Amino acid sequence: MPSKQAVRLLIKARWIIPVVPANRVLENCAIAIKGQKIIAITPWEEAEKRFQAEQTLNLENHILIPGLINAHGHAAMNLLRGYADDYPLETWLNEHIWPAEAKHVDAEFVRDGTELAIAEMIRSGTTCFADMYFFPEQAAQVARRAHIRAQITFPILDFPTAWGDGPDDYFAKGLALHDEYRADDLIRIGFGPHAPYTVSDQHLQRVATLAGELEAPVQIHLHETAKEVSDALEQTGKRPIARLQELGLLTPQTQCVHMTELDEQDIGTIANSGAHVIHCPESNLKLASGFCPVHKLGQAGINVALGTDGAASNNNLNMLEEMQTAALLAKAVSQNPAAMNAHQALACATINGAKALGIDQVTGSLEVGKSADICALQIDDLANLPLYDPAAAIAYNNRALKVSHVWAAGRALLLSGHLQTLNERDIKARTQVWAGRIHPNNGSTP
Repeated sequence: MPSKQAVRLLIKARWIIPVVPANRVLENCAIAIKGQKIIAITPWEEAEKRFQAEQTLNLENHILIPGLINAHGHAAMNLLRGYADDYPLETWLNEHIWPAEAKHVDAEFVRDGTELAIAEMIRSGTTCFADMYFFPEQAAQVARRAHIRAQITFPILDFPTAWGDGPDDYFAKGLALHDEYRADDLIRIGFGPHAPYTVSDQHLQRVATLAGELEAPVQIHLHETAKEVSDALEQTGKRPIARLQELGLLTPQTQCVHMTELDEQDIGTIANSGAHVIHCPESNLKLASGFCPVHKLGQAGINVALGTDGAASNNNLNMLEEMQTAALLAKAVSQNPAAMNAHQALACATINGAKALGIDQVTGSLEVGKSADICALQIDDLANLPLYDPAAAIAYNNRALKVSHVWAAGRALLLSGHLQTLNERDIKARTQVWAGRIHPNNGSTP
C-alpha cells in the first residue's frame, strides 16, 4: 500500500464552490494544502486515504469559496467612515473629503487607516484588495505585515498633495516603490492616475508609456458621473474614454473604475481595448452617481470585477454585501432577473477580480496549483435553512452567513472568527484616537 503524502493542512467542508469550472458545487470534499498552494480537491474518503496532514479542519457546516477580491478601494479612508454622508459626489469631495484629507492625511493616518481596513476585509472574507491612496508605501507595508495580497497603485494628480509636490514627485516615489516590491509574491505596485479631470494629457501619456514598459497595472476612476462626461465634452470635445484611448491608456492592464455613464460606442471601445471594469455598486448608489450597465458589458465580453470603494462612501468593505447589491442591481437595471445569477456574482468577486488585477493564474478560484486563498463561510444559522443552493445563499442571503476562517497563500488570517496577523485591540484603540482628532464633537454632522 503506497504511503500517504504529507501535507500541512487538510480542510474538509460540506460544500466547496471552486468558481472555476463555473457553476460547480462540490459536496463533502476536502482541500489539501502544501506550502502556499492547493495540491488536491477530493472527496473526504479519498483525502483520508491519500494524505497525512499536520492539521485537519472539519468544517462540516461550511461552504468554502475562493478568498474574495476587492478590486477597488481607498483603504485608509476607513478613518473617514461616516464623516460626510448623504452628499453628491462633487460636494462630498470638494467640500468635505478633500478638506479633511488636507488637514489629517499623513503617513500615520494611512498606516492606521489601512490596518483598520485590512482587519475589516479579512473578517468579511477578502484575501486580496486593490488600493489607491496617498502614502502607498505605508499601505504596502501594512498589507505585507498582515500577509494579505494587494495591488497598491500610487496616486498621480496634476496638483500637490500631502504625499508629494506634484506629478514628477509622484512618479519618482511610485517608481521607487515599484522597484522595492518587484519580486514580492503578495504585493504588486501599479499606477493610479486619479481621473481624467485631475490628470493632464501629458501625465496620462507618461503613465501609459511606463505601465507598458513595466507591465504594471493602471487603475483610474472613469465615467463615474454624467457631469464628468458632459464637462469633458464641453472642455475637450471628447468623451473621457475616447480621450484615454487616443492617449494609449486603454489596454488589458487598465482597470476602469465606476463606469456608470456609458453609451454603445464607449462599450465597444472598452471591449476592443481589453480593459477591465471595476463595478462599485454600493458607493455609486450612495453618491447617486448612476448605474454601471454590467449586463451589457458582459454581453460585450468585458470582464467586470467588484470593488467596495472607500468606507467614506460605502460605508463598509464587505464584499459579500457588495456581491448581493451587484446581483440585485444588475437585474433591476437590465429588467432581466437572469442578468447576473448567483454564480456570476461570486465570479465577479473572485476570478473576475483576479483577471482585472492580472493575477488570475495565481488566485481567484480554488484549483490545484493555485495559491491557497480561501474563505470559509459558516452556514448553520437558522436564517440559512433550508439551504437548497449554496451559491444562492452566498449571493442573496449572505447576511445570515458568518466568515469563520480565511487563508491567504496558505497562511491563516482568520481562525474561528479571530484575526491571526493583526491585533484587533490595538487597531480599535488607535482608531478611537483618530476619531477624536478628526471629529472632536463625536458624532455631530461635520
